[in-house]
Amino acid sequence: EVQLVESGGGLVQPGGSLRLSCTASGLMFSSYWMYWVRQASGKGLEWVSSINMRSTVADYADSVKGRFAISRDNARNTVYLQMNNLKPADMARYYCVSLQTGNWGQGTQVTVSS
Repeated sequence: EVQLVESGGGLVQPGGSLRLSCTASGLMFSSYWMYWVRQASGKGLEWVSSINMRSTVADYADSVKGRFAISRDNARNTVYLQMNNLKPADMARYYCVSLQTGNWGQGTQVTVSS
């Protein structure tokens, strides 16, 4: 069974930082692109970031460009999302996804509030 487990979410003030982690099991992790997707309450899914297998390509939504950084450690089967200068608009549940294999994590909640 493939399992993706996110962690690192929580409550943070505007301007603060969080680092999300997603660890995979049951998957040949290094063979696939990984993605971060988020969903604000009552809203649809929004793509946030993508990274290729060898960390030579990374893409970001315009809304997070310059503030977020995606990375991965294939030896640890883990993908990360460093989030800096967080804004209230970043408040959402964040999911890591292996799109090519159709696997999603359970998500981790990020709350940005004063």
